Amino acid sequence: MPRVVFVEKDGARREVETPAGLSILEVAHANDIDIEGACEGSLACSTCHVIIETDWYPRLAPASEDEEDMLDLAFGLTKTSRLGCQIIVTDQLDGLTVRLPDAVNNMLG
Repeated sequence: MPRVVFVEKDGARREVETPAGLSILEVAHANDIDIEGACEGSLACSTCHVIIETDWYPRLAPASEDEEDMLDLAFGLTKTSRLGCQIIVTDQLDGLTVRLPDAVNNMLG
């Protein structure tokens, strides 16, 4: 099974195994990792904003225009920011490292 490494706000690293086919948001929720996901992965908010480790970023499928629009609302946006609901774990992403931002901007709540 692929592994995903989450770097939490305090710098702690948590490595979890997950079946391929789940989104980063789903993996986080299944493992009690603090990613909000206020819209439940429907691409209607930016609360599942994650920052992809630089060397992993080019390996991801490009962000859609809708994802780019939602990312514009994210707090602490970086060049390697993505929405966790839009990244699907595959065997090729084994070891993917994502960092949680210091805060999120919840426009829904």
